Amino acid sequence: MRISEFIVPLSISAEAYQSLYRGDARQVFAHDTEGRKIQFPASSLRSFVTHEGIEGIFVIRVDENNRLIEIRRQRG
Repeated sequence: MRISEFIVPLSISAEAYQSLYRGDARQVFAHDTEGRKIQFPASSLRSFVTHEGIEGIFVIRVDENNRLIEIRRQRG
């Protein structure tokens, strides 16, 4: 199985995430650190939400069919 990894900086305000959480938008569209466009389910970010929203650099791993395997906050 071929796995691709993307490093994605995210800064989503609490208000913006609320619209994602309500289902107004189901997908997050972002650019990784190499400028590639990436899209993934908004629901995959639930565990990272704080009162301020979502902030940080995330590692997103997908399989050869571009299906989400994992999202984790990058340490360091």
